Amino acid sequence: MAKKPAKSDRQAVIDEIRKKQKGSERNRGLAIVGVCALIAVLIVGAAAFKPIKDWWDARQYNGKDLASIGAPASVCGKVTTQPATGNQQHVPTGTPVDYSTAPPAFGKHWNEAGVAPAPMSRKFYAPEDRPPLEALVHNLEHGYTILWYDSTIANDSGAVTQMHAIADKLSSTTNFRDKFIAAPWTSKDEGGKKFPSGQHVAFTHWSAGGTGGTDPKKQVGVFQYCTDVSGAALNSFMLKYPYTDSPEPSAM
Repeated sequence: MAKKPAKSDRQAVIDEIRKKQKGSERNRGLAIVGVCALIAVLIVGAAAFKPIKDWWDARQYNGKDLASIGAPASVCGKVTTQPATGNQQHVPTGTPVDYSTAPPAFGKHWNEAGVAPAPMSRKFYAPEDRPPLEALVHNLEHGYTILWYDSTIANDSGAVTQMHAIADKLSSTTNFRDKFIAAPWTSKDEGGKKFPSGQHVAFTHWSAGGTGGTDPKKQVGVFQYCTDVSGAALNSFMLKYPYTDSPEPSAM
């Protein structure tokens, strides 16, 4: 009878050890779950931080009109034009098109729903998510004005905030007067073609030769280069070359 308590004591010790092991394993499991949850929160937070920061920074332009954003119109040069080609000339999606200008204002392009043209709901693109040139040229055919910006502007947080504010001012997805996109011109575009020396922003538009124009021979690509972001110059450009002055103004 004396051995029974000893056995019971040993079993109690074993049970306690097992209990502690299970508790330790449970705590480790909870710790792993907690770390994973923290990492997930940090990843989501990092992804959300930039859009939130962009929105926060752009608040300073609330209540200001488009022409009040950025530098004065004098930072932009004269508007120039070139005879345009490529109207209704579609190439298979994925086929590269060699555009003769940096950036393009007209030319052959892709035609695929949801891809080309890019959606009107998106007004600003960063270098890492910009649609291909061949998609954006289709937007130009539909009457969009595109503000292109180079790496100098992309690396200027103040200029980027101004472009976000401009995009917000033109954020309607139903009013065709707001057919606008801001998109980067990168070092990879067209084999490294650059804007003219000292110019870091460009506006382009595909003109039908005037509102209601239907003669393809009168179509021109419209260009204006600037040293900085200018809402005033953009406003004047879009008033002079509205969406109605394009080969296909009624298309989204």
